[in-house]
Amino acid sequence: MIQRRLSGLPTWQRNLYVLWFGVFMTGIGFSEVMPFLSLYVDTLGHFTKNQLTFYSGAAFAITFLMTAIVSPFWGKLADSKGRKLMLLRASLGMAIVFLLMGAAQNIWQLIFLRALQGLFGGFISNANAMIATQTPKERSGYALGLLVTGVTGGNLLGPFLGGVLASLVSYRISFVITGIIFLLVFTLTLTMVKEEFTPIERGASPSRKEVFQMLKFPKLTIVLFTTTLIIQMVNQSISPIVALFVRELNHGASSTTFLAGLVAAMPGIATMIAAPRFGRIGDRIGTNRMIMIGFALAFIFMLPTGFVTAVWQLVILRFMIGISDATMLPAVQTMLSKSTPREITSRIFAYNQSFQSLGAVAGPMLGTLVATYFDYNGIFMVSAALIVVNAIIFGTNTRFLRHDDDVND
Repeated sequence: MIQRRLSGLPTWQRNLYVLWFGVFMTGIGFSEVMPFLSLYVDTLGHFTKNQLTFYSGAAFAITFLMTAIVSPFWGKLADSKGRKLMLLRASLGMAIVFLLMGAAQNIWQLIFLRALQGLFGGFISNANAMIATQTPKERSGYALGLLVTGVTGGNLLGPFLGGVLASLVSYRISFVITGIIFLLVFTLTLTMVKEEFTPIERGASPSRKEVFQMLKFPKLTIVLFTTTLIIQMVNQSISPIVALFVRELNHGASSTTFLAGLVAAMPGIATMIAAPRFGRIGDRIGTNRMIMIGFALAFIFMLPTGFVTAVWQLVILRFMIGISDATMLPAVQTMLSKSTPREITSRIFAYNQSFQSLGAVAGPMLGTLVATYFDYNGIFMVSAALIVVNAIIFGTNTRFLRHDDDVND
């Protein structure tokens, strides 16, 4: 029935809806283990508190580190062999890895499988690249904005669903269920995603140096990568201490766990609601202007967060941070697609994925370091300063842009 309804849509729109589900499930897969990963690690051996902290951190970080390292390789392969092939590789690979994680017998097996999860990644970057190259330019902001809601929604619901599954069944069965869902993503991608692609002859794929020589505005691309990195760092910097900060504001009340989850969910909820709408606005007024608006909003909402005295204030300001994300995230993807030749789109989106993964690793490290020396409030002050730096870098290097047409010409 679903296939019959989708069959009447244009190819780019049908692919958009199928890939939205795929990136949604990828977001869930990457985030659902967060509530119980350290608890699962604890079942795989007899560890001291310090050992448990170290192994839990290693199991968390290794996935993003591997994604950052291998994404450019998968992007190169996608540009030469096709994006659908990479989508199938990523979804099937993650299905197998999650099924195996449910059978891990010791910590080293789990860390190895978490590394493989990062190795087999690339579904999100290739979904973005496929939609960016297939969608009419005048609809790209909307389409990429919609994809952002899929990723964000998955990251938002993942911890909640993971906690529910772990409570209802077990840690191991939770991995198995996720693996089965990725098999469904693989099947839908195989049967419903369409791509017309002419493979590049072996040896004809451009080198990294040649890729950047093919860009009309290579400096702009680097600035967009940097923007992705800093946005992710700022978003993730609060991750290690969100529950502790909420407990401090809540004076240790029993509702801390629920309120911490609510605070963590706010940016994602706001981004899901606002991203497609801001994507449409960006299509009209220019994506570079949307990004600058996003910087202004992020600073306006981030700085006061360092002075909150109640949880409800934190909830409201974190929701508003999600609004600022909704202006920037789709706009960065859209500007990358409009300033990149189609034949290297996957490579560029893969590099962007690498910067995003590096931000996911550096953000929590930065948050922990700042909190150690300047307390929890200091994280928001430093994040606000990073936003200003990012805005200056971006604004200085995009002065030549009057509208999106400037990057298309």
